Amino acid sequence: MATIGTEKVEGWDQAKLAATLKAAGAPNGADKARVNWGMTLLLLFIMVIYVTMVYGPIAAFLVELFPTQIRYTSMSLPYHIGNGWFGGMLPLTATAMVAATGDIYYGLWYPIVVAIMSLVIGSIFLSETKDRDIRTYNHSMLP
Repeated sequence: MATIGTEKVEGWDQAKLAATLKAAGAPNGADKARVNWGMTLLLLFIMVIYVTMVYGPIAAFLVELFPTQIRYTSMSLPYHIGNGWFGGMLPLTATAMVAATGDIYYGLWYPIVVAIMSLVIGSIFLSETKDRDIRTYNHSMLP
């Protein structure tokens, strides 16, 4: 159910929803003349830089973390589970959180919590690898 002004729209009725939005004074679409295209492109460029700042070190870190005999599988499995499950479920989970609370910013808690979990778990269980010889290091937990 959606409440627009004083009207309630139950279920999914596109025609009634459009009519209710028009009666409430909502515009038909975004006004492209009011978009600050320069700032939009700058923000997109900054976000791309952030992504590259994350993905560059991930490759080097994963190479150092696993022994050469199992490196391909051991790099691929956590990477795809992390991106597939946590990243792939982000739109659905964040949308459900927003729908459940009605707060458009509440869905941001999902990526924040996943990032904090990654930081805490990584800090506890991952060790420094800078002085290891990645060709000869025995990664087993046994002495």
